[in-house]
Amino acid sequence: MFKTTLSKGIFVPSMVFIVLVSVVSVLYPEIADKILNLIKNFIFVNLNWVYVWAVTLFVIFLIYLLFSKYGKIRLGDNNSRPEHSFFSWIAMLFSAGMGIGLMYFGVAEPMQHYASEVFGLNTYVNKAKNAQLYTFFHWGIHAWAIYGLVGLSLSYFAYRLKMPLSLRSCFYPLLKDKTNGVWGNVIDVFALCSTFFGITTTLGFGVVQINSGLQILNIVPDTSFVYQVMIVGILVGLAILSALTGVNKGIKILSNINVIMVVSLLLFVLILGPTVFLIGSFTEGLGNYINNFFNLTFGTHVYDKETLPWFYDWTILYWAWWISWSPYVGLFIAKISKGRTIREFILAVLVIPSLFNFIWMTVFGNSAIWFDMNVGNGSLSALSGNPDALMFRFLEYLPFSTVASFMTILIVIIFFVTSADSGIFVMNSIATKNANKSPKWQTVLWGTLLAVLALLLLNAGGLKALQSMTLITALPFSVIMLLFIVSLLKGLSIDQSYYDRNFSKATAPWSGNLWKERLKRIVATKDRDSIDLFINTLVKEAFTELQTEFAENGITAHINYEKDPCKIELEIKYDVINNFNYGVATTAKSVANYLIVEQNLPDIKVKGSYFPRAYFGDTRESYDVQYFTKNELISDVLKHYDRFLDIVSEERNEMFISSDSHDPAE
Repeated sequence: MFKTTLSKGIFVPSMVFIVLVSVVSVLYPEIADKILNLIKNFIFVNLNWVYVWAVTLFVIFLIYLLFSKYGKIRLGDNNSRPEHSFFSWIAMLFSAGMGIGLMYFGVAEPMQHYASEVFGLNTYVNKAKNAQLYTFFHWGIHAWAIYGLVGLSLSYFAYRLKMPLSLRSCFYPLLKDKTNGVWGNVIDVFALCSTFFGITTTLGFGVVQINSGLQILNIVPDTSFVYQVMIVGILVGLAILSALTGVNKGIKILSNINVIMVVSLLLFVLILGPTVFLIGSFTEGLGNYINNFFNLTFGTHVYDKETLPWFYDWTILYWAWWISWSPYVGLFIAKISKGRTIREFILAVLVIPSLFNFIWMTVFGNSAIWFDMNVGNGSLSALSGNPDALMFRFLEYLPFSTVASFMTILIVIIFFVTSADSGIFVMNSIATKNANKSPKWQTVLWGTLLAVLALLLLNAGGLKALQSMTLITALPFSVIMLLFIVSLLKGLSIDQSYYDRNFSKATAPWSGNLWKERLKRIVATKDRDSIDLFINTLVKEAFTELQTEFAENGITAHINYEKDPCKIELEIKYDVINNFNYGVATTAKSVANYLIVEQNLPDIKVKGSYFPRAYFGDTRESYDVQYFTKNELISDVLKHYDRFLDIVSEERNEMFISSDSHDPAE
């Protein structure tokens, strides 16, 4: 029997729905596409305002958090630090979020806007400016605000409040313990299906572009299904191998490599293309985007009916597409963002990828437009309806076009693999309720399902139907994301008051009666043995006296002790609320070189020092207690106990102090 970490309540209904939709799309592609397209069009025409308002609120909310007092809150314990370097972090979130899309639409979207007559603009200059403006709009801050909201919500509740890295956790302030039941499963099933459909359709279109590029370079004779099977088999196999190595190895390494290659290709086109024109058009385009930011944000084209079909097919479709992808991208961003502050997270997720997208779209899109106007006599705009080949035809106008085309294919391949492997990782995480270690066969299962269904849909022509299904799911999920805002605001407001809560005014500060003894401790040797001795004598005696006195008052206090590293803890256990903990542990810290040779500090002989660190069973900042007397340490414990009783008496603090706030399996 196979060992598995899959949750039946999530995996089984998800597979039933995924298989059912896929079978219908494969067996009856035209009927499925027609029905789903009708539903999608109805939503886009009659409910497009939901997408407009939702995305607008996402942007406003994140900008508010960026400048608010909540920005300093860390996604994890107060003393936690990021697990990945800044470069690797940006590389991974970028590869998962926009990868294949940039390669596919880098030339295609600006050229399609430029070739369109929808706005009735009769000058090439106005067409080019609007092509750049709307491309910036669709690939800029609004798109990343969608991903950022989901990623931030997941990171906060998972790392700050120690809940499972799951969409259900984002509803805890609203649903409380119901997140562990049926409602929680429904949320995760929705996320899993949306992720699976989004990745499948994107990978299907990615295979078509790779196949088209290989044909143009005469590596394969045509774009038949046989070659698509070979491409999918090789690339999904690589994705499975990468996913098996985990985030810290395969995914990180491939993402870092790809960012370097992408920047190299970008510089290649910038230097060998119309460089002066590109720098000037980027500058003007950025200013145009900033000047029109609010008009674009709130625009619904309601007064210009001729542009409405374009509005539905581009802006609303993009908002729906990004929203449908947000469970997958948000989960992956959250997985790699532990330890960042909220301000750092928002700045990085909103600004850096958006700015890079603007540069990319300018260099590739505006280069194509420039060649089309000045060299190609409209040949590229004539190909605007064939985005699969447009990138490669554009590169033919540059020197070393064959080398650039090979590099483009390689980048698309790596983006394909990074999207697939991070998708496999995220889907397994959802289906297992974020289990720590899953058997390898589950990773193989997800990769195989992606490959098989993508190929079946490619062969039967059912990808468009599945894409429509994905876009339809974006409507309910946009409402879910609005609830994320409510939930996150509630959590952050409680978080702020929880950590800012002062001790009782009745507690007394240190006195100066024992200043001579404290001075001796300040300059004394602080090696590990001396701190261990401090804990085994003074701290242990203080806790023992407290234990006895608590017992006199009908309260059972336990003393937990560990020898290596030396640690002692006073614990009072409860059934419903979290236990009260006050512990002291020997902790290392570095000492500056100049202190080692300082003659006035003769006891510091080596680079390295230790101190007794007090901790409290939650994520509050710990501190040094080495200068406390026994009675002062007892007083400090009672301060925290008084604070603990004060906090647990308030109902609104339930998610911080309730033992039932976390998944029982965690």
